[in-house]
Amino acid sequence: MAGIPKNALVFAGDGRKALFLRNEGDDRLPNLKAEAVFEHQNPPTHLQGMDRPGHFIKGIVSGQRGAVAPTNWHELEEYRFTRRVARAAEDIVRRGKATAFVIVAPPRTLAQLRATLAPDVKRQIIAEIPRDLTRLPVGEIEKHVVEALASRTR
Repeated sequence: MAGIPKNALVFAGDGRKALFLRNEGDDRLPNLKAEAVFEHQNPPTHLQGMDRPGHFIKGIVSGQRGAVAPTNWHELEEYRFTRRVARAAEDIVRRGKATAFVIVAPPRTLAQLRATLAPDVKRQIIAEIPRDLTRLPVGEIEKHVVEALASRTR
């Protein structure tokens, strides 16, 4: 594969922001255009959950108590957001609007997407790039994706 195929869908996202970009050019001269943008306000855990961690008794006879790790509300919201954008990606791919699917995301988000996406959509994936490019302009994202795809074909 030389580059991003025409009409390929490029997902660039993390647990707070997701960009769906479509290649309106061809595989030699890509031209990524924004198709959809998702943003999610996700404050730190200490602002979302104020409960103290729970405790449990390990054994009635020993009377030992143990602590339960506190819920990380921030990570939970990132996971929910990732599931939501995965459904949006599935909708776009299933409507036949994408000839291929490229995912660019930090490793944790990439793993969550792999676990969430349906098998028929996973078959459309031509590349997974473990990087966070969400803060870059579209032109820079395009450049990084082209470079990553080119380095894989060498």
